[in-house]
Amino acid sequence: MTASALHLSRARLHPVAWLSLALLGLLGLALVALLWPHWRNHPDLSHGFFMPLVFFVLLRESRAGAARYLPRQRWVTAATALLLALGVLALCAGGLYAASLDWSHTLVAFTLTLAFVFFLLAGLLVFSGDTVRLVPFNWSALVAVGLWLLSAPLPPGSAMRLTLGLQLMVTEAVLHGLHLLGIAATREGNVIDLATTTVGVEEACSGVRSLVSCVFAGFLFSATLVRRPWARALVVALAAPLAVTMNLVRSLALTLLAHAGVDIAGFWHDATGFAVLGVTALLLGGLALLLDRNPQERRPPAAMAPAAPDAAVRPPWLLAGSLALSLALAGFFVANTRPSLRRNLPLPDLASLLPAHVPGWQVRTSDDLYQFSATLRTDHLAQRTYLRTSAGGLEQVTVYLAYWRAGQAPVSLVASHTPDACWPGSGWVAVPSLPAHERLAVGGRSLPEAEARLFTNDRYPQYVWFWHLYDGRPIAYRDPFSPRELLRIAWRYGFRHEGDQLFVRVSSNRPWSVIEHEPFLAKLFTRLQPLGL
Repeated sequence: MTASALHLSRARLHPVAWLSLALLGLLGLALVALLWPHWRNHPDLSHGFFMPLVFFVLLRESRAGAARYLPRQRWVTAATALLLALGVLALCAGGLYAASLDWSHTLVAFTLTLAFVFFLLAGLLVFSGDTVRLVPFNWSALVAVGLWLLSAPLPPGSAMRLTLGLQLMVTEAVLHGLHLLGIAATREGNVIDLATTTVGVEEACSGVRSLVSCVFAGFLFSATLVRRPWARALVVALAAPLAVTMNLVRSLALTLLAHAGVDIAGFWHDATGFAVLGVTALLLGGLALLLDRNPQERRPPAAMAPAAPDAAVRPPWLLAGSLALSLALAGFFVANTRPSLRRNLPLPDLASLLPAHVPGWQVRTSDDLYQFSATLRTDHLAQRTYLRTSAGGLEQVTVYLAYWRAGQAPVSLVASHTPDACWPGSGWVAVPSLPAHERLAVGGRSLPEAEARLFTNDRYPQYVWFWHLYDGRPIAYRDPFSPRELLRIAWRYGFRHEGDQLFVRVSSNRPWSVIEHEPFLAKLFTRLQPLGL
């Protein structure tokens, strides 16, 4: 579009279209405010700080691309109405998730970002109409909209699966690389045992950060540095494999350094991480420039003749009305999210909740939990293990408690450190033999439904039951952290935010039917009852 044509398009823009632009801007500012803590606290999303700038750069780039405009036909209006309806539904779902989980939850951020993307796509259909011609409907404009999703955190279940899958894949690949180099090594979960040391492939080394950032860069380069459609597809398709490959090289290099006696924590770990990101981006950008050398001149497609005035209703009115409704709904959810009634409760003494002396049992208190305080964002941790020898062999029961004051940590952070996420990375293998949810009884009392798991490590079983309590009530997760169940919780319990959190985990090498009659467990759950369990 020429400068004069753009000026003409802006000059004749209908006031309702200007209103739609203003409403989209307000929704965008609100979304940036919501995503900002995620960008600041999660290295995987640090590229999100550039997203607002990238968005406007790509919109400007779209005007230099193919001048493709959509005809005013019924299918365009129908697609606009569908996208707006999906956006309103996603916004309502995000508000209900916030009511049950807090506004800081990753599922809330992802759902509201999805709603904003639906609204932007509807806006693109309107503003790329052949009677408006504000923004062309081309690849750069579509990428400008879609990249918002890559700047939002994944839902916790999806993030857990992706991270764990990458961790195990990287560990296995590094092990094969060591064997090819003639270095003896064995693997347990994400831990590699060498002759002189042990190396663990942690979440930060899984490659999620380089994967998301590289895919983000791939789409960005395809929209700014490449013009041929096949070249764009190639750049996007190579982004993820390139990121995974470079992270494998980094992990193998760090393992070789550790094998040579080098301390890889700190400098080497961080330096190689930044180097991988930089080199991967340079390779991808260089490939994009190489593929776009001497592109053939392309003629913009001819503008299609506008349809008759009665062919469809006016999409700008539909867009402005839906956006106004969405802002009103967002205001409703924010205004009706009330503070937790448990906000000023005294801090519980977790150690006193765990029986310290049990007749017939040896009691061991863990004193090394505080090494995880920085990761968990709490110092309120306690764990005791109860052991005894019976006719059936050694019996073991471990009880772990963690507590967060209201507002101390987002619900998503607590939910990301369940046994599902942490145990497989330390050598435990999940065995899908138990029902995922069990209604347990102890001391004649029925407990809230527990998450139930079974893990094994070198044939040693560990039955696990855990509860995550938010604002004095258990959160019932369904894989992957059940959006439908969270909606049900929000509908039942209403709106609240910044509640306290308690995580309770009981694990044993015996099934619940064997240990449920132990008096110390009945005493434990009686003490936990005032906290919501």
